[in-house]
Amino acid sequence: MSPYDPSAFPPFAVTVDLVVLTVRRHALCALAVRRGEPPFQGRWALPGGFVRADEDLATAAARELAEETGLLAHDPSGPAPVNGAHLEQLATYGEPKRDPRMRVVSVAHLVLAPDLPAPRPGGDAHSARWAPVEDLLGREGGFGREGEEVAPLAFDHARILADGVERARSKIEYSSLATAFCPQEFTVGELRRVYEAVWGVALDPRNFHRKVTGTPGFLVPTGGTTTRQGGRPAQLFRAGGATLLNPPMLRPEV
Repeated sequence: MSPYDPSAFPPFAVTVDLVVLTVRRHALCALAVRRGEPPFQGRWALPGGFVRADEDLATAAARELAEETGLLAHDPSGPAPVNGAHLEQLATYGEPKRDPRMRVVSVAHLVLAPDLPAPRPGGDAHSARWAPVEDLLGREGGFGREGEEVAPLAFDHARILADGVERARSKIEYSSLATAFCPQEFTVGELRRVYEAVWGVALDPRNFHRKVTGTPGFLVPTGGTTTRQGGRPAQLFRAGGATLLNPPMLRPEV
């Protein structure tokens, strides 16, 4: 057997791409950055970057998340930090020509967080913004801010974003993941608006209230109330210990 020769194999790189979702103004939004360097210079893309030689994938994703948003990846086994976000691996994308520079395999991660402030661009991105996912996935061929030429997201990021959105939409049916879009204390109405934004549907308030408060371990009353929604004081809750919803909160057919 001949000895292993690394130079006999073409080089390739590994990146992490982030599908960062939040609910802003009652719409499901994703973080988009405009690329400041080739390839696809000037095009909008998902945040992300190359994995460093001394990093594992989770560390690289957490670093990119902190650099792009200032958020910390939340370890589910510990208490949630004030500026924490849910981070999970989404899927791997390795089509040979997905990056014109060289063979690049991307391990995409899904990030969910409550209503976030204006993003700060980092790395090779010279601008960043929150945009409704429906605009980014553009039924008419792409995305562009007012006055810009409309173009698809760079690389295969439209596919990655679509996969991330569908993961979020399906996972909130059977898990408590929807609470990751909420502040640490929230009302049932605020949680309902998360479901409505993620699914893109209107839900009956009374039925929703009955389902979420009747699911053991889903919501825990904090003992406080708030009037931030206007009207009468609304009871505040926090996420309970349940990770799976039984029965599930099935998505209405549209």
